[in-house]
Amino acid sequence: MVYDGRKDGQVTFVSELSSKPAQKLSKYGWYGNARLQRFHIPEETAIARWLFSVTKGHNFHCGQHNVTIHVRWGAPPVINPIGSLFPNATLWSPSLSLILPVTSQSSTTFNLSNPAPGDWFVAAHLPEDDGRIEQKVCMEQHMGCKPTSVGLTASDSIVTIKKFHGNSSSTNSTSAGNGSPVIDVAALGIESASLLTPMLASACVWNVPVLYEEVDVLSLRFTPVNGPNVSVTDTHPTLLAYPVHSQATGGTLNLQLTLNSVSTSIVQNQPGSLCGENSFCVCAALFGGYGAQVNASVPKAVVRLPFPQSTTWYLTLQLLCNSSDCGNTSLVSVVPEVFISACVEDCGTYGECRLLRSYTYLYTACVCKAGWSGWGCTDDSTAQSFGRQLLATLLLTLSNLSFLPAIVVAIIRFYFTEASVYLFTMFFSTFYHACDQPGVAVLCIMDYDTLQYCDFLGSVCSIWVTILCMARIRDTFKYTLFMLGALLIAMSMQLDRKGLWNLLGPVLCAILFMVTAWVYRGVQRRHCYPPSWKRWVLFLIPGAVCALIGVCLYIFAETEDNYYYTHSLWHILVASCVVFLLPPKERNKEALGWTRVSPT
Repeated sequence: MVYDGRKDGQVTFVSELSSKPAQKLSKYGWYGNARLQRFHIPEETAIARWLFSVTKGHNFHCGQHNVTIHVRWGAPPVINPIGSLFPNATLWSPSLSLILPVTSQSSTTFNLSNPAPGDWFVAAHLPEDDGRIEQKVCMEQHMGCKPTSVGLTASDSIVTIKKFHGNSSSTNSTSAGNGSPVIDVAALGIESASLLTPMLASACVWNVPVLYEEVDVLSLRFTPVNGPNVSVTDTHPTLLAYPVHSQATGGTLNLQLTLNSVSTSIVQNQPGSLCGENSFCVCAALFGGYGAQVNASVPKAVVRLPFPQSTTWYLTLQLLCNSSDCGNTSLVSVVPEVFISACVEDCGTYGECRLLRSYTYLYTACVCKAGWSGWGCTDDSTAQSFGRQLLATLLLTLSNLSFLPAIVVAIIRFYFTEASVYLFTMFFSTFYHACDQPGVAVLCIMDYDTLQYCDFLGSVCSIWVTILCMARIRDTFKYTLFMLGALLIAMSMQLDRKGLWNLLGPVLCAILFMVTAWVYRGVQRRHCYPPSWKRWVLFLIPGAVCALIGVCLYIFAETEDNYYYTHSLWHILVASCVVFLLPPKERNKEALGWTRVSPT
């Protein structure tokens, strides 16, 4: 839609609409739980308006929650909802944020005047994860955040300058024009210092050309054209420009400044200072940015910026001395290493760097384990000790030995097919949990995904064959159901491995077959089946109680904190109910048990 804002036609407003589809939200445990959307704001935009709509389905009730929405220009928002620690020398600026309650239908409008042109990112998530292991009940509800941005463009020229001050950010908008440059510098960490003095507009800088090489996905390395060493003086700043395009903003911008060892002896008494800056302008106006210092005592400094904004980053280097005159030490050599990596220090020992995708945009985040947390998995405030990790591994693996009695009972009663399924389940469950541990007590005999798939498949198939065996149907019909059920379970596991109905579906179907067979026999024989009260009191009822307790633990009681002993108890209960529920050996079974005569 185009219309004239004034009759003389000097200002023309154009309305543009951009809409994104709804996405399901998750409780926040790590950055991958946040749903990320990207919008493009054209140049000379006067007003950007976002309409956020949150809806909740009525299938399940998961409590009352608020949705937190973060908005940032140039790169995804760096968020810290759980208040964990960031790695050392990692700087970040909080983004714009708002909170929206979750109801059956709620919406809010967010207006931003004179926004910077380019990509704007919106991230939304539910409150912090309480650690409960959901079986995809609450997550299947129709809850989502659908942001819509509207941009109104005007012909007036607007220049937006982003100023960083420690861990806070503010956006200033001014009209384009000539003005005196002002230097506003923030030093590394929380200490601030005036590292550079104001310069005249006619002052010059030494510009060092920089080449960049794209090594891998979200992996770029910048190198000065004339080699890694860069000369720095006390008379003129040395300027290096590092363009960061939008597809590289999903990683971490790393700056490592190293004072050349040859120059160290020259500046031992008069240390040099280096300031790294980010600016939207060129040499005449070096606006405030992040700072770092190196000298003879501290020859190396590191600065990390997660999710750097898509712009040209300028690194300004200048030698400062204790006195106004540096004398013979007016030139030093510095090695600035600037590169973009996927995650901070590859997430360390207790983390894994994950590559995430929002449509065509790629970004990375660390998923931590063994109780570690933080942006780079360096916060050990809730870390698990090695003893606890070892205890969890032993409980989850050795508890699978409870399947040995079930295997022995099945073999004694000539249920060799059932025994092979139990053996399969015990083997893969043991080594899956040995590989699944979050700490250092880990043993993986094959690919993790393969172990997980076989564990889930074997667990459900064990329940399936046990209940069908209790039905005592004809062998041909029973083994046909064995095979058909195993194929359908394998397909469902491939579609949604952790879905609740992957367990309940086969269980309910098998129970339906069993009840139908029992009712048919009871009507045919004119008495209850199974006929023996001892069978009910000593075997069926205890087995059903074990199964019911196990299912309740699996669905309702498991959390990340108690997983290692509640899931171990689940292993024991499932194996115990198999021992109780397996029917006795058929009277007319042959000695080897390979063939049977149908029961009368």
